[in-house]
Amino acid sequence: MTAKTAFVTGATSGFGRAIAEHLLRDGWHVVVTGRRTERLQSLRDVFGDAVHIASFDMRDADAINAAIAALPEGFAHIDLLVNNAGLALGTSPAQRADLVQWRQMIDTNITGLVTLTHALLPRLIEARGMIINISSIAATYPYGGGNVYGGTKAFVTQFSLGLRSDLHGTGVRVTSIEPGMAETEFTLVRTSGDQTASDTLYAGVTPITADDIAEQVMWLVKLPAHLNINRIETMPVNQSFAGFQIHRES
Repeated sequence: MTAKTAFVTGATSGFGRAIAEHLLRDGWHVVVTGRRTERLQSLRDVFGDAVHIASFDMRDADAINAAIAALPEGFAHIDLLVNNAGLALGTSPAQRADLVQWRQMIDTNITGLVTLTHALLPRLIEARGMIINISSIAATYPYGGGNVYGGTKAFVTQFSLGLRSDLHGTGVRVTSIEPGMAETEFTLVRTSGDQTASDTLYAGVTPITADDIAEQVMWLVKLPAHLNINRIETMPVNQSFAGFQIHRES
């Protein structure tokens, strides 16, 4: 039986790497993408020919299309797309935020995601495959400093629902996974490598792990083909909904 093939973006660390590893251990072939080629190569070093490396920046549409066009025969049939690549930058309120960081989040989390998805849709339809988009609870619950990051994830959640509607009748399943507080490199990226900020955020908390999300993906791909899970929203027990802000001097 021919192995199924997954295309996992942002596989250099965090959710993406854990998802790729779980799929590979389950016998899948996996196209892994990211900017840090050496980290992708380490997956190939462990899993060998079951891994195909496609190194590119999600903001580069030409590179995305070239990578897809260059997929070798054993990886060209795509059964699963995991849109994981994305980032948060900065924690400042909107009035003090860096516009360059805003645009980078939009270009990566939205424009890159839709460019890649659009390019792979014909293959996914042919395979009657599955799309899993990694969104965030920030898509639903706003917080100070979340501004554009939350907006990009709200797009991902709504885009997932739109895909589900448009792909009606094709057999393609679409799920949005929306995690809460998770300990990966996320906060280090957001704070430009501030380890103290990361340690402070997770102190005394048992957060979601990358393996937790990877196990959700494995549950989804093993479901019967007639079932579609529209959304999975997950928080650690230590996290819940915040109260409304009230400023009493205005």
